[in-house]
Amino acid sequence: MSAVSPWKPEIDELHQRRRWAEELGGPEAVARHTGDGRLTIRGRIERLVDAGSFREVGKLTGTAEYSGAKVEGVLPAPYVMGLAKIRGRPVAIGGEDFTVRGGTSWGSDRRKGGQGGFIEDFAANYRIPLVNLIDGSGGSVASIKKRGHAVFPGVHGFEKSVELMGIVPVVSAVMGVAAGGPAGRAILAHWSVMVNGQSQVFAAGPPIVERALGLKVTREELGGTKMAVESGGTIDNAADNEEQCLRMIADFLSYLPQNVWEMPPVAACEDPAERRDESLATIIPRDRRKPYDMRRLMRGIFDLDSLFEIQPAWGKGVITCFARLGGRPVGVVANNPMVYAGAMDARAARKQGHFVELCDTFHVPLVYLVDQPGFLVGPQAEAAGTLRDGMRAVYIGMQATVPALTLVVRKCYGMAGMAACDKAGINFKIAWPSAEIGNLPVQGGARAAFRRDIEAASDPAAREAEIEAELLALTSPFRMAEAFAVEEMIDPRETRPYLCSFIETAYSTLPTKLGPKPRYGVRP
Repeated sequence: MSAVSPWKPEIDELHQRRRWAEELGGPEAVARHTGDGRLTIRGRIERLVDAGSFREVGKLTGTAEYSGAKVEGVLPAPYVMGLAKIRGRPVAIGGEDFTVRGGTSWGSDRRKGGQGGFIEDFAANYRIPLVNLIDGSGGSVASIKKRGHAVFPGVHGFEKSVELMGIVPVVSAVMGVAAGGPAGRAILAHWSVMVNGQSQVFAAGPPIVERALGLKVTREELGGTKMAVESGGTIDNAADNEEQCLRMIADFLSYLPQNVWEMPPVAACEDPAERRDESLATIIPRDRRKPYDMRRLMRGIFDLDSLFEIQPAWGKGVITCFARLGGRPVGVVANNPMVYAGAMDARAARKQGHFVELCDTFHVPLVYLVDQPGFLVGPQAEAAGTLRDGMRAVYIGMQATVPALTLVVRKCYGMAGMAACDKAGINFKIAWPSAEIGNLPVQGGARAAFRRDIEAASDPAAREAEIEAELLALTSPFRMAEAFAVEEMIDPRETRPYLCSFIETAYSTLPTKLGPKPRYGVRP
């Protein structure tokens, strides 16, 4: 017969307090929240992490009611967080509990979550990824009345949120409404995702918009996926439901190391490195103006089912995604000939720059699949600041120190072509026989360079065509290979085995110094 603990009353109270915490905002609040298919914060964590791996921190935090010295109940703080594992790897995870005061921030001497909260300190000190499951509207002007005075913006600042961006992967999933501070935290992430028809994100909600601008809008119009993902590019990806959203979080993290002091994890791969996809020899049309499916081309090169695209609905002129070659993560930047013939517009430039920074931060080698005629031109492109954003992408690419390979599958022209080269490394450039490369496209460029010759001819159109044909012969990729202006030409069907060999070597030779990268613009 076991002895009765002298601390039985306290132990019993501990377990009772845990039960109150697990009730969240109470049966009625939980029923309202889950009535349309949403999960509670505890349900979200349970579905995302490995079974039995969640170790909660701060479970007893909340507002208690007492009868004398006896506790009668505890309303838990509207934030749940702790340590867990996702696919066997530790993460710090936390999120607002919408069933308690709508997930609004809860004040105490030390915050559990949100910007400046314990969960951020935990991720930073243990050097593990941070997963934010955001479902709250942040602060309220009611706090002014409670406090008796206003405070300067950022009393609970983003300092730790910013620090984390340079040391561990940070994921933000907007699961409901995110306004104010939570919206800002959603952006301070390496990757963000929201749920179609369920999530909205904005700096301030409809009441403030109406008061400030006299404009009546719904939450969905103001910050749903159509606005935040497709128009603004504020959030990277959209999921159809919570299950898909949580699965995407796990998939994203699988490509990245735990922190900047480690290399990306290598996965088991059953797709042979020597696989040759015969369709790659026919995918590029002979007609240089005819588009083709770049994503189909990518599927022929990278490990089967390994593509994880980031921002597919925004900046569509470029495709950015994680993939694997022989199980080794790589970042892929591929021009999309279906949009502006692959030309780089302002949005595509910003998208590419952000992705290259992400890969450079976490030591993920880059593969550029190039088919672009240069920066997008014309009055609208100039008004959008394409040149400025485009040169920013060039600037980021030139400062990146992660190994990179450039494969030109068709066009590579102008200053935009510099954004797809490893200028800080060995500048390794490979070309398919379909490649055409130069400072300017011959078509159109011949007219500008030989204007007088063309205008003086008896048949200007014929003379222009003659000059173009002469120049095109000189721009043959075979001539570039003869001069070692490209380091190698390959049969398209050889692409996968060729890339696998070099990526394997890149992974076997660790960088001389792992750790945080200097900020862009101040590299030694």
